[in-house]
Amino acid sequence: MYYVCPVCKKNNELSIDFSVEEYICDSCSSLIGREKNASRKIIKKPVENVVLKVGQKGTVYGTDYCVINIVVKKYGENIFWREYTLKDPSGNNVYLSESDGHWVLLRLLDSEFKDFKHYAETADGRKYRWYETTPCSIHSAAGFFEDKIDFKLAKYKEFVNGTEMISREECGNSVQFFKGDHISKYTIRKAFSLKELPYYSGVGIVEPFFFNVKQGINIIGISALLICLIQLYVVMSRTNQTIFEQEIKFADINDKELVSKSFSLSGASAPLEVNAYSDVDNSWANVGVSLVNEKTNEIAYTSKDIEKYSGYEGGESWSEGSQSEKFNFCGVAPGSYHFLISAEKEGGAADPFKSGYQLQNGEFSVIKNDLGIFYMRNNKDQSISQYTEKGILKNEISGINNLTEKPLEIKKLDSVLTNMSPQPGYPEKYEKNSSVKIKAAWQPVSFWNFAIVIIFSLIFIGASLLGRRIFEFSKWRNSSNSPYPTN
Repeated sequence: MYYVCPVCKKNNELSIDFSVEEYICDSCSSLIGREKNASRKIIKKPVENVVLKVGQKGTVYGTDYCVINIVVKKYGENIFWREYTLKDPSGNNVYLSESDGHWVLLRLLDSEFKDFKHYAETADGRKYRWYETTPCSIHSAAGFFEDKIDFKLAKYKEFVNGTEMISREECGNSVQFFKGDHISKYTIRKAFSLKELPYYSGVGIVEPFFFNVKQGINIIGISALLICLIQLYVVMSRTNQTIFEQEIKFADINDKELVSKSFSLSGASAPLEVNAYSDVDNSWANVGVSLVNEKTNEIAYTSKDIEKYSGYEGGESWSEGSQSEKFNFCGVAPGSYHFLISAEKEGGAADPFKSGYQLQNGEFSVIKNDLGIFYMRNNKDQSISQYTEKGILKNEISGINNLTEKPLEIKKLDSVLTNMSPQPGYPEKYEKNSSVKIKAAWQPVSFWNFAIVIIFSLIFIGASLLGRRIFEFSKWRNSSNSPYPTN
């Protein structure tokens, strides 16, 4: 349809056809009444923050619409909002209201709602809290209108429930009732293929919180319950599993690593606790343990100092440190593993039998201490025999080496034993803090991971509830009927 302005003779067109009572010429801004085809007055053009044009088309929630008019309304000296009337091909109207970048999609209600002192109630029993009563006037306008534009002071009374609102518009003898819902600016942008929209400012009257807090709490509650059940199952189905336990002499791993037997872990990932004990006394020892994943060859390494010192000073005894230490490999996954173990102690850990007399078959070693006592070690089972008389030891060695019928060899053996260099302080010096005991156990799944999830869930719930309250407080800041304290 099109109309020729009687003032400037310019053509005003619109692609949708409906009954027009008045229109505003797009060229000269004259308000033209159809009945007399004459100008009633000049209307200011809507410009500031107006993003839609008369005649522009878009699709909102699957329905095609055409913008038929734009009205900018004014409250006080400097508060403005914009209302766009949209018409679908069937002739039905909806209204887009935008204020401070927040959008509401409104429709006319078929029946009026009940208006009480602080709330209103619709025909379906839904209650809405009174937000504000606002007097306003038309500041500027454009487009085609089905009724005469009333420039009298109008009064809006708005009621809110979450992301919905209802309003009562009274202008002269005309009273209309509307129901509105929040509509996101992204929906508007997509519907009308817009590049720019008014910036957000503050919180909209029906703007939703960033997410559904109730739904979020329900999801977290269900997740926490499932985590509790899983944790309970894991704890009840698993106990501490000792996977390695051995006493290791420092001398046996001097300048080398002990490779343990392989062991398998099955079940959920859990910490692997290692306990190390050594009989240190005013001295220290160090243990290094590498956990080797036999499938991936990944190595996790850790070391620990074991030290204990004590004394007597100023009439009081003191002590610090401990003879045992423990450490963890965290989150060890199921699989096949072995340990690489190294250890050292203060003063070193030399093996005195390595420098002693070695029997021909290599299965026995002999040493003598500074008191003249002989010791023979079985190198296979590490057992040690003590001999206070050289003759008894000589006969023992002769039997082992089959020297009974070899007088010269026996004489040579006697000379070796007689002239053997002593090992001062053996065995006390060498047996003191001679070994480290290592025990490793795979623990049940730690409650700490479970606790972290629960703690963060509670923090999230608390922050969500607090955030929503602050958000709602900001929403009702400009209302004279706020449910939140203003002090």
